[in-house]
Amino acid sequence: MASGGSAIRGSRVGAGPMGEQDRGFHAERVAISYWDAMGNETVRYFAADLPEEDIPEVIDSPSTGLPAGRDKANPPQVAKNEPYKTHLAYVKERRTPEEATQLLDEALQKLRGSEGRA
Repeated sequence: MASGGSAIRGSRVGAGPMGEQDRGFHAERVAISYWDAMGNETVRYFAADLPEEDIPEVIDSPSTGLPAGRDKANPPQVAKNEPYKTHLAYVKERRTPEEATQLLDEALQKLRGSEGRA
């Protein structure tokens, strides 16, 4: 027979004279439903006196990890993963030397313009 601790069997550890209503379990709440792209519903509870702008429009669905929104008809879409790019694809995206020179000149002009303001 194992024994340990001083709690009486069946009692909650740490329970004191304070009841559940004193801990906020019976506070006024409002249930907000969120739906993800797979059609899963998640219900979150918020304090009834919380302003509407503090209740998030989008959350992460705990069942799928996808974003879930409050609009059942138009839930957030699943993010599209871009395919793996080969080195050749990155080489094709590089700028020409003329474009690189033009970008560098524009950046230098902006820096020189901001030095006079400081």
